[in-house]
Amino acid sequence: MTWDAGRLMGSDNEDWRVPTRELEERRFRLSKRLAERGIESVLIDDPVELYWLTGGRQNGMILIGAEGSDIQNIHWVKKSISRATFEAGESDAPDPILPQPRMNNLEKSIRDLGGNKAPAMLAEKLPHKRWKFFSEKLNNLGKIEDCTPILYSLREIKSDWEIEMHRESGRINREMFQAVKEMGGSGRTELEIAAAADEVSRTAGFGGRIRMRRWPMDCDRVVIAAGRSGAIPSYFDSALGGLGASPISSLGAGHAKINPNEPVIVDIVHLHRGYVSDCTRMFSSGKLSNKWHERLSDMVEIRNSVVSSLQRGDNCSHAWRNASTMAEEMGYADHLMGMPPEQAVFLGHSVGLELDETPVVAEGFDRELPIGGTMAIEPKVLYQEGAVGTEDTYVRTKHGMECLTMGDSWELLTEWGE
Repeated sequence: MTWDAGRLMGSDNEDWRVPTRELEERRFRLSKRLAERGIESVLIDDPVELYWLTGGRQNGMILIGAEGSDIQNIHWVKKSISRATFEAGESDAPDPILPQPRMNNLEKSIRDLGGNKAPAMLAEKLPHKRWKFFSEKLNNLGKIEDCTPILYSLREIKSDWEIEMHRESGRINREMFQAVKEMGGSGRTELEIAAAADEVSRTAGFGGRIRMRRWPMDCDRVVIAAGRSGAIPSYFDSALGGLGASPISSLGAGHAKINPNEPVIVDIVHLHRGYVSDCTRMFSSGKLSNKWHERLSDMVEIRNSVVSSLQRGDNCSHAWRNASTMAEEMGYADHLMGMPPEQAVFLGHSVGLELDETPVVAEGFDRELPIGGTMAIEPKVLYQEGAVGTEDTYVRTKHGMECLTMGDSWELLTEWGE
């Protein structure tokens, strides 16, 4: 190695590599699940799943065999193999890290490692052209199966280490809100305030990208919508999109200025070492009318209903139906999570290394949030004159739902001084 690996540190020179015990446990769980599903092996090349399995996202792929198979796990790397070796734990790496074979030799390489069938791959993430390419190269080994649901379900349950990453992400998220509190007020633009939060996030180690599964979604980590900005429709599949800085960046904070006595909704995402925290709070310059306070109080009641339902182990779809019925009875049928015809139809989304993980508090998710599942719960209502709501990220433990972001430690509504 001719470069300085010591520079690959986190803040305060901390070692931010994924512990090798985490990588070993994840590969063990995957191997076991493959055996249960009768799948001989998987070949993973998606950056998020590669990071989860190898501790890095270098250009390459990993072959994992089912428990009981004769397949030798291997991490193939095209570029950079030296960095991949460092990030995987060097001599403690769980499996060999070797140069990636030429694609014309891929079938032979898999056979040499004990494979007799085409490995399953991530059909929901691979572009069609790449899936077709692998299918042609591995044609003699049979049809490639889809292993996406297996990887997604495994990642729904976070380890203690992963939960600690979410918890630290929530702590930094709070510091971002503190910057918003100190920077905001009448006359400031949404983007000026967002920049203050961005600085905190970047300084703490945010890498500049929020991963999403749903194509072609992308996300800005600070959405600030002042007054009527809260009613602006957007492409984003959520209640709130905001103005955005321009048509190509039509999500998040915009050029609108804060006016007195109007609701300002602030929705902040931070990633610590890849792990998401998602939180929303209300601000205003001066007093808000009673109707906004009542709406915010109602969203808290709906949030509490969702949290209690998930804590009991109810299905996520059941939690959605109960909460949406509550909202309808409160008079929010045409305002919950947007306005017709552009309402979002969920009240909570799981988070992890991606913002839009499963399960979701929505119709069709007829299963509970598992123990170890992490979810952002975010009831909001939108009107032409603005938006109001709340959001925190939680983990379900054997003791109940633990808030990983601000919870009751930060006021639901903060008034900026003049």
